[in-house]
Amino acid sequence: MFAQIKHMAIVSENYALMGKFYEAAFHMRTSRGARATNAVVVGDGYVGLNINPRRAGRQAGFDHFGFEVDDVETVFGRFREKYPSVTVLKRPGNRPFAGLSTHDPAGNVFDLSQKGMENRRDVYEDGEWKTDRSIHHFALRTVMPEALAQFYVEVFELQAQEKPAGDPNFYLTDGKVTLIIMPWNINDYLGSGIERPAIEHLGFKVESVEGFKKGLQSRWGRVPKAKRGCGSFKSVLMENFNWRIRTAC
Repeated sequence: MFAQIKHMAIVSENYALMGKFYEAAFHMRTSRGARATNAVVVGDGYVGLNINPRRAGRQAGFDHFGFEVDDVETVFGRFREKYPSVTVLKRPGNRPFAGLSTHDPAGNVFDLSQKGMENRRDVYEDGEWKTDRSIHHFALRTVMPEALAQFYVEVFELQAQEKPAGDPNFYLTDGKVTLIIMPWNINDYLGSGIERPAIEHLGFKVESVEGFKKGLQSRWGRVPKAKRGCGSFKSVLMENFNWRIRTAC
């Protein structure tokens, strides 16, 4: 594949404890050379997950994601040709995944990297490994789902997956991780709190949903669960940091 979804980032006030949660619950690894003074970086052998501390005035939750591409200049050329309103920003040298950040036509921010580029360390340079629990998908809600799906296919060559008739979502994969683009409509929030269009949740594949839940219960007691799931995903959990996680097997 031309592009791989290799990076995700969360902002949390409890970033160090949150890193331990993902290690214990999903068997993610912290890089041997990582130091948790400013952030925590864990990985599943394919995707690196940055957990950054929340600073004053910054919103907690899923912050951004990142692509590793074969050639960033090809991406820039596609921006210039088809999406001239999309711009690229060079970032500080202390970031572990990428020195470049950009956005899609709806303003969702993501990072760009390629092998050999500066600003790559921690789990991003540790190589890949196999694990029985891994990041399966993440979901993005937007007012322009079809246009965004076209953007990620044209620029990053993600592959559109088949879906049932009438399903309004778009499922795009890099061969391992799926980006689910979901429509956002303010009327869906009638009678409840309104959530803005943004990255909504993170999904994990586990060897057994029941085994996963029993493991959580043995460590932390009762596991809160949403009343309804999404598609084929069997369990929707809320971890202790108000961040939505879905599990499937």
